Amino acid sequence: LAHLSNKAIYLLWLGNLRYQCILLCRQYVQKLLSTQEASYLQSLRNLKKKINLLQSSTGKQTTRTINSTCPRLDGPINGRKLGRSHAVGHEVHVLCDPGYELVGSESRVCQESLTWSGQQPTCRDINECASSPCLNGGTCVDEVNQFSCVCAKGWAGLTCQTTAAAATLPAATMGPFVRPSRCTIMQGTTHCTCEPGYTISGRDSNTCTDIDECELFHNGQAGKLCLHACVNTPGGYRCSCPIGYNVTRDGRSCKDIDECATRQNNCTKDQMCINTYGGFQCVRVDCPKIPNATYVKTSPMRCERNPCPVDNKACSQTPNSFSYHYLAVVSNLSAPRVMFRVSALRPIGDTLRFSLLGGRQARRHFTVQRSDRGTGQLMLVDPVQGPATLEAEVEMSELERRVQLGRYITKVTMFVSQYEF
Repeated sequence: LAHLSNKAIYLLWLGNLRYQCILLCRQYVQKLLSTQEASYLQSLRNLKKKINLLQSSTGKQTTRTINSTCPRLDGPINGRKLGRSHAVGHEVHVLCDPGYELVGSESRVCQESLTWSGQQPTCRDINECASSPCLNGGTCVDEVNQFSCVCAKGWAGLTCQTTAAAATLPAATMGPFVRPSRCTIMQGTTHCTCEPGYTISGRDSNTCTDIDECELFHNGQAGKLCLHACVNTPGGYRCSCPIGYNVTRDGRSCKDIDECATRQNNCTKDQMCINTYGGFQCVRVDCPKIPNATYVKTSPMRCERNPCPVDNKACSQTPNSFSYHYLAVVSNLSAPRVMFRVSALRPIGDTLRFSLLGGRQARRHFTVQRSDRGTGQLMLVDPVQGPATLEAEVEMSELERRVQLGRYITKVTMFVSQYEF
C-alpha cells in the first residue's frame, strides 16, 4: 500500500463502508418483512376463528328459530280460531258460533316456553230457556240457537201469549192485504218481520198489513209512482193507463195504441182511419158542393175545381182546390206553436196572401202568420183542454197586380186528447 496515495486509500475505505451499510440495510429490511408477515398470518388466523364462531352461532340460532313454535291449536267445536301463526309472541283468538257462549280463554299467546297461555276454550250451547220465555204455563224446549214452547191447553202463539180462540181469528180474517208475520226468537228476544210490501200492524206483532204505496208515495220527491193512475196491490202496486194506452217498459208512463196500424178500428172501406192519442177517428173526405162550380177528388185528401166556362165569372171566383189535413195532439199543448204550414209549389202571380177563415172558436185558438214570402203558417195561440175537436181554414190567394188569380183552401182538423202524456 506504500505506492498508493492518501486519496486512493480514502476512496477504498469509503467503498468498503458503503458495502457494509448495504448489507446492514438488507438484513434490517428482511427482518422487518419477516415480522410483518408473522403479524399478518396471526391476524388471518384470528379472523378465521371469528368467522367459524359466527357461522356456528348462526347455525344454532337458525335451529332455535325453526324449533321455536308452540303446538298447533285447532278451533273449538261450534266455533272458530282467528290467527294462523304459532311462533313465540304471536296471539290467536277464539269466537263461538251464534247460539253458543265461550268457556275458557278468548285469546292465547305462544310463550318462550313454547306453551300456550290461558285455558283451552270451548263453545257451550246457550240455554234459551233460561229466561223462561214461555208464558201462561207453557213448557220451554231448548233448541240450537232458538227455543220452542209447548203451550198449555187454551193458549197458543210462539210464546203462548194468546188464547187459542184469538190465535185462530187471524186465519179467518186474513186476506191478500193481511198476512201473518215471521217471528224468530234469539237469546230470549222475539223478532217479527213482514214480507216485502207489508208492515207490522200496530201493537199486534203477529199480523202484517199491506203498505199502500200509491198513497204513501203520492207526492214524493222523485215524483209520482205512476204518471197516470196507481193501483195498490197486495205487497206492491202497479200503474194503469186509460183506454187506448199501454203501460211503457218502465212501468210508470203510458203510450198510445195505434188502432189504425193494428187494425183495432171499425172504419169502413170508404173511410180513412186517423189515429189519435187514446183512440182513433174514422173520416170521409167528400168534395164540397158550391154554386157555380163543381169539384172532383184528385187524391184521398184533395179536391180540385173543374175548369170554369170562359164567361162564368162567378165560377172563377170560387176556390181552385180544397185540401184536408188531420192532426192528433195532446191536451194542454203549450202555445204559441206552429201547427201547419201552407206554401205554393209554383206561384204564378207576384203576390201570395194568407188569411184565417172560420168562426169565433177558430180565431180564439189560431192565427195565421207569414214565415217567408212563399209560406204561411197556422199558429196555435191558446192551449186547448181535451177532449176536443178544432177546425181551422187557411186561405192562400195568388194575385197579379192586386188582381186575384186563384184561391186555395186548406182545412186543418185537430183531435185533442183528454190526457197530457
